[in-house]
This record gives sequence, C-alpha cells and structure tokens, in this order.
Amino acid sequence: MEQESITERLSGFGLTRQESAIYYCLLSEGKLTGYEAAKLTGISRSNAYGALANLIDKGAAYSEEDGKVKKYTPVPLTEFCENYIGKMQRDKQWLEAYVTSKKPEEEGYITIEGDEHILNKIRNLLKQVDERVYISGSRVQISDIEEDIRRLSGADKKVVIITDAPFDLAGVKMYMGEIRPDQIGIIGDSKYVLTGEYGSKGNNTCLYSGQKNFVELFKNALSNEIKIIKYQKGEM
Repeated sequence: MEQESITERLSGFGLTRQESAIYYCLLSEGKLTGYEAAKLTGISRSNAYGALANLIDKGAAYSEEDGKVKKYTPVPLTEFCENYIGKMQRDKQWLEAYVTSKKPEEEGYITIEGDEHILNKIRNLLKQVDERVYISGSRVQISDIEEDIRRLSGADKKVVIITDAPFDLAGVKMYMGEIRPDQIGIIGDSKYVLTGEYGSKGNNTCLYSGQKNFVELFKNALSNEIKIIKYQKGEM
C-alpha cells in the first residue's frame, strides 16, 4: 500500500506509473542497471529501459557509463520535485500573460464533483476572501483547510467557524454546534457560496455560486444557526 501511494503521488509530477515505480526503485536502491531495475520492479526489460530513458528526459534520473555497463542514478527527490514545480510556475506565468479567457459567470451554479476538486475549489475560494468568511463543517473537514484559515486570520480577515469540536485557532470566532456528517458550507465576503458534501464517503458533490438570492439565503441560514447556538448557551 505504501509503495502504491508513493507511485500515485509521483505520477502527479508528470511520471507514468511505470516511470514512478522505477524512479522510486532508484531512490530506494541507488545506482542500477536497466536489467536490475527491471528485475526489482517486475517490469519487462524493454519497458524498463523505455521508462529509464523517459526519466532522463523528464529530469528524474541521470545515466553514466560504468565500464561497459550503463547505470542509472536518481535525481534527488527534493530537487526533482522543486524543478517540476518551478517549471509549472514559469509555464503558469507565461500562460497568464498570453492567454485570455472569458470570466466565468459567477451568477450561475457550478457543480463540483470529487473530494480533491472540492478541496481545490475551497482553497481557491479562501484565497479570494477580502474581508470575511463563514465556514460550517466538522472538525475533520476544518482540519483539511486549517492552514488556509490561519493564513486568513493572520491577515486580519474575519473568520467565523461553526463546527463540532474546538480548534486552537487564534483570531477565529468559533461556535460549537450540531454538524451533519460530511456536510460543509462556506460563504466568502457575502458574495460566493460553496455548499454540499465533502468527506469520508466517495462521489461527493458541492454547489458553488455567486447568485445573489442563493448567497443571501445561505447567509441567513448560517446567521440563524449561530443565533440558535447562542440561545442554547444562554448568550442571548
């Protein structure tokens, strides 16, 4: 399971599964011949040599002649990852400078499927917050975006959280209440809302919108929830 997880994550850096497996093998074993890499990974020799050639092209390995035998050595993991991220950032800057795209209609409703995509959208929403954000979610859900929340709080943005367990988050107003399992809701600057399911079960879906009536409805629902919590604690 550990190797599968490592291989899967390496594939996020532009490597195929076979290239990831062989790169991980090189990192674990050190300098190897193509034959040794094939034997250790269980990949056929022809595929192993092809993957090693691709690793060299992608900046993940070097080759050297050791007598009459060619051996392959891995580029250190941190160096490879930082090089890849650096290239992606440069490509991003170039694309932003030369590619124009129509601004999405924030008044509509966008369906986001899958936890990875939902989390990405949440983080992008939090990056766009100018003044305040209200978040409703379980402790597990909040922990996934804890660093994003700390960044907002540290930038003197108003952060209000409704959750089911306390957090040690300086500068954050927190209310303890009943939270539906896997249900999350976020409203940023009273302009954008993301709400739906995110968490332990698969095939989760969230709705994202800047539609004014929908935002106002969600805002009132959170406000009423906070009032109920205050009332139950005798704060009203």
